[in-house]
Amino acid sequence: MRYVDGGKAAILLFVAAVAQVSIFSQVDVLGASPDLLLVTLVAVALLRGAVAGAAGGFFAGLLVDSATLGELGLTSLVLTLSGYWIGRYGETTGRDRAHAPYLSVAVVTVLYGFGLLVVHFVLGETAPAGAVVRGLGPAILMNLALTGPVYALVRRLLPPVDRQELTTEVQLLG
Repeated sequence: MRYVDGGKAAILLFVAAVAQVSIFSQVDVLGASPDLLLVTLVAVALLRGAVAGAAGGFFAGLLVDSATLGELGLTSLVLTLSGYWIGRYGETTGRDRAHAPYLSVAVVTVLYGFGLLVVHFVLGETAPAGAVVRGLGPAILMNLALTGPVYALVRRLLPPVDRQELTTEVQLLG
């Protein structure tokens, strides 16, 4: 069953990555575009945990970097970290709450924007900090508008698992 869920998550992230690169990146509202891939990654990470979120983020980021012919690994790094931390949030506190997907998407949208900005800065590239800050409000609103339907679809395809299956407890011997 675990492999089937991994396959479903991979297909969801693949479709979201292709749609993001081909359709959603062309949409521009007040200097920002909706990020279907980020919202889908948040839904998968909340429902499947930190490891699935990190693996999905790396996979999706690699697809985006390959499709856009950008710096290979840049988007992968930021999406891997985003998927891992949202997965940890889902494992520890928030998955059962109705506001969890919306809160996660809002926080990750901000952190993803600044994460890409920091990585560009560290690589010595020009990083448009003003454009990121100006487009942050519209990006959050558009991603929040996508959250409800995307989370409902992902939750239908990947039903929540018990928290005990996601976390392992360490027992000391002796």
